[in-house]
Amino acid sequence: MNTLDQQSSTACKQRLHQRASQLRSEIRSTLEKSAEESHARIAELARDAEDDSFSNLIVDLNYSEIERDADELRRIDTALFRLSAGSYGTCDGCGQEIPGARLAAEPTAVRCIRCQELYEKAHLTTPTPSL
Repeated sequence: MNTLDQQSSTACKQRLHQRASQLRSEIRSTLEKSAEESHARIAELARDAEDDSFSNLIVDLNYSEIERDADELRRIDTALFRLSAGSYGTCDGCGQEIPGARLAAEPTAVRCIRCQELYEKAHLTTPTPSL
């Protein structure tokens, strides 16, 4: 473990576990809501094409919420593994320590800001819209 002492490590683990619990609860809630708002159920109530497209939107939004939360859970699992392995706080890109302020703001960060910016530029899949 880089700059994290035992007390900081325990606090970080607790914070990550709390967030993971919150995300699991949100996923469960979204799944329950999704079951109530299934496309077939909403489509039964649809009176025209606009209602049908709205039902598609609701279903897609529910799936997007679940996907976003599941992705964050995967990042939390990675952070917890890194804490246990002693590599938490070390940048995957340059091997330097990730500043504490960055880890406080984004506890699942695996890169320092500089390396994250380079990573995002290299892995940009859709161009940023411009005027």
